[in-house]
Amino acid sequence: MELSGEDVQALLSKLKQNLGSLIEGQEQVIDDLIVVVVAGGHALIEGVPGVAKTLLARSFAASINAKFSRIQFTPDLMPADITGVNVFEPKSGEFRFRQGPLFADIVVADEINRAPAKTQAALLEAMQEGQITIDGVTHALPSILTVLATQNPIEYEGTYPLPEAQLDRFMMKIVIDYPTLEAERQVIAHMHRLGERVRHPETVIEPVLDPEKLMQIHSASNRVEVDESIVNYIVDIIRNSRTTPSLALGASPRAGVMLLRAAKARATVRGKSYVTPDEVRDVVFPVLRHRVRLTPEAEIDGLTPDACLDALTKRVAVPR
Repeated sequence: MELSGEDVQALLSKLKQNLGSLIEGQEQVIDDLIVVVVAGGHALIEGVPGVAKTLLARSFAASINAKFSRIQFTPDLMPADITGVNVFEPKSGEFRFRQGPLFADIVVADEINRAPAKTQAALLEAMQEGQITIDGVTHALPSILTVLATQNPIEYEGTYPLPEAQLDRFMMKIVIDYPTLEAERQVIAHMHRLGERVRHPETVIEPVLDPEKLMQIHSASNRVEVDESIVNYIVDIIRNSRTTPSLALGASPRAGVMLLRAAKARATVRGKSYVTPDEVRDVVFPVLRHRVRLTPEAEIDGLTPDACLDALTKRVAVPR
């Protein structure tokens, strides 16, 4: 039975409540993650150590009654460690494929920017194609595969910037900053109340979604209507990013597709059946901030991708 618009909103409201019960003072971060989930994309979550990146990802996984796996990325992690490997069975005299942790519905890739390039590349096919290839044989991954990757800023020791091709597979880059004073007080007080469960606070969360409902929410997002003027607005933003003097690398056509999908998901979360310019503007930063590159001069001047994107959107005419 297909979910109604009211059902979708009710489920997403419960999901937001679940995440907000553990992640204090990060409403925008939670909203962005829910948009990624509704759109069927993948999220890169960046922040300094200790701001609840992994807890956010694990809390989301706990809210979905689905298969979950966590991969701790390290410099010695090999592609076979995440995809799986063919194992010889002496009794049968044949090789049997042993699935790796990527064969899950929700995959938390912790500290992804500590892994070597070829292991990151192994993740690329899984995220883009929904499949992996081992010894020439293709293995399909779960249809609702959602990768939530966390990373520390590249200035931190032992971290390396992700390749552009890998970054481009993430629908959004969600940045978690330090909480406000009051939110930080609430975090510490809440963790105190958890007692023995403080080591795994996500265990207090009750699932509110399952793979079937999640697929129906994806379908509801795909049905959101988009006027031609909105398409032209997105194209104008993307093409203007390529001529902005402070940007050495602008957004690609794939970025435009991701911007459209995210805007439709944002409209779904708001209970709308169509996209307005407001939904597009609301997702510009998380969708594009990791897809553009500043010029050296802009970096010296202290500009950020968000600041450049803000100036860019103010220059582009908004459809009426």
